[in-house]
Order: sequence, then structure tokens, then C-alpha cells
Amino acid sequence: MKKSSITKKIIVIGGGVVGITTALELASLGHEVSIIDPDINETVYYNKEMNGSKASLGILMGYIYSRSSGRSWRLRKRSMELWPRLIKQINSIQESVKIETPLIKLARSEIEANAMKKLIDKKKQYGIDLLSENSCQNFSKLLNIGQYGGLISHQDGRINPLKLIQSLMNLLEKCKVKKIGLKVTKLRRIEGNKLKRWEIILSNKKIIESTHIVICAALGSEELLQDLGHKIKMEPVLGQAINLKYHNQVNIKDLAAVITISNINIIPHGENNILIGATLEPGIDASHEELMKIKNINNNVPYWIKQASLENQWHGIRAKPIDRPAPILETLEAGLVINTGHYRNGLLLAPACAEWVGKEIENNSIS
Repeated sequence: MKKSSITKKIIVIGGGVVGITTALELASLGHEVSIIDPDINETVYYNKEMNGSKASLGILMGYIYSRSSGRSWRLRKRSMELWPRLIKQINSIQESVKIETPLIKLARSEIEANAMKKLIDKKKQYGIDLLSENSCQNFSKLLNIGQYGGLISHQDGRINPLKLIQSLMNLLEKCKVKKIGLKVTKLRRIEGNKLKRWEIILSNKKIIESTHIVICAALGSEELLQDLGHKIKMEPVLGQAINLKYHNQVNIKDLAAVITISNINIIPHGENNILIGATLEPGIDASHEELMKIKNINNNVPYWIKQASLENQWHGIRAKPIDRPAPILETLEAGLVINTGHYRNGLLLAPACAEWVGKEIENNSIS
């Protein structure tokens, strides 16, 4: 990538995958970058109270998106093009991350099956095919669903999110991005100084100055921007996931990296383990009833999942923009950029959104 001719001091607020990839993109352009998040230095592991990227299942549904035009499609397509490059950069330190493929989407009705056939006709060049009759029969028996058909995407799939975040953290250090494990309490303009436009006040009362701020703080973005007169409204949407250990001789591990049925995702995970998850409910309180819907795959649970033991469960909160499309990518004023509100697709869209931020800052250079 071409280095910027002017080095800027940039603060990225938010330490999820979106914030980290944005910080890496800006550092690779030659800027002096710091990333601020209260949890930026914490060990990453599955627990019940995870948020954002850490709670993600890491699914990449890029090419099977139903549209083939518009901003959402362009961002998905570009991210799918950029992910291999970013993974190569990550693995230059230590081989740890890969895109696991394929992704299989199963139809639950003739209407769904017909919609999938139309999608395949439009996007066959992206490695999307009709699922074979033999595979449909196998999945029908395995998951106790009717044989309506399905599709297989050879490029969509999954990245293990915890391995990814830990590897990205290591890459931050290699790229000399400064990590600050504190909360940002307030942003303040510095008037009349193009080289120092912003003050960032931290929870320990320390003040940092910068030329640019990039806000990637999901739901926390709204409060930070409110004092500056920018109204960005978002609502919390909660996703839940479970890790089940099954005890029957079921052949699922080699069939697919991701199986999705009616917006519920099933992921083979190690020996005799599966992850099942979905983003289903508004609010911040996890519902046991919704969790059971996920486990029961909308009341169609096969015997081997019904008999499986619960190894772990967790939930995470997503930020969904109100009255505007996700994600929010805007320059709000000189030196203030927002890259947030990705809803379900933060991990998927992270590379393209980071690239957008880099270009936006380059195209609005301080003279």
C-alpha cells in the first residue's frame, strides 16, 4: 500500500475487530496510531458476558448476500477480496488464522429453495453452487429437515474470532500501534489549530491530543458524539450462542465449516462439538426462551443435538443503526470519522470499512 505523504496522529476508539483492522490500515499508511479500549489488553476467551467481536461466531456471509448491487453488496464483496490479504499479513508473524470453508445454506421451504436458485444464477462466478441431491439427503437425515435443497458457497465460511483477535493484537504491536486500556469519557475540539484538532479525555483524567479521531465504539459511539452535537442513534440487538458436546457417531465435522438454517448457524467445532448461534432479539437481556429456540433450531432439533450436553453458553450485544443502513461510515466534521453500527456483520465488513476510513482520511488531508 502507498504510504501517506503526511503523517497524522490518529486515535481509534474501540477495540473490536473493526477498530483493530482500522488501526492497522492507518498504521500501514504510515500514520502514528493509538487504539483506546478498556479491554484492549485483556486475554480473549469465551465467557457469558462477551460483547461485539468477541461474542461473534466469525461467519463470513459475503458472496451469498441476496443483492448484487448497492453499498452493502460492494462492502461485502470488497471485504471478501481483502480478507486473504489481511490473513497473509496476520500469518506473517505466526500461522494461526484461515478462512474455513465451505458455507452451506439449507432451504426450509420451496420459496426459499427458489430464491436460492435465483441467487446462484446471479452469482455463480463467486463460487456459489446448488447443493447436490446426495448432500441434501445427508443433511435432511442429519438435521431432521425436509429435502427442499440448498446452496454451497465455496468462498464464504468462517474465521475463528478468538484466534483472529489475538493474532490482530500481536500485529498491532508489530505495526507499532499504541494500545491504551482505558475508557474515553469525552471528546473536545481544539479551535484554530489544524495540527491539533482534538482532545481525548480518558477515565484516568489524562488528555491526549490528535489530528484525527476514528470512532469504532459500537453503542458507545452515540454518547461520545452527543456532546459534539452529532445525533447518531443506535439500538442494542442481542445474539446468543451455545457450545454443545454430542455423544453419537455423527459425521458433521467434514461436511461444512458453517451450516445455516433460517438464520440459525451451526458450526462444527473440534471433536464432537458444535457451536449454534444467532442474532435474534432486541435489547440487552438474554432470554432463556430465545436460547432454547436456537438449541432446538426452531423446533426441528435432531436427536443427536437433543441429547448433547451443554459445554458453554454466551451472549453478545450488537449495535444496529436506527433509521439508517448498517454500517455507519461518515466523516462528521474535519478530523472526526465514524466507522460503527455494523449490526451482524462487523467481522465480515471490517477490512472494507478499514480501507474506506484510510481513503477518507487520505482524501481529506490537513494542509
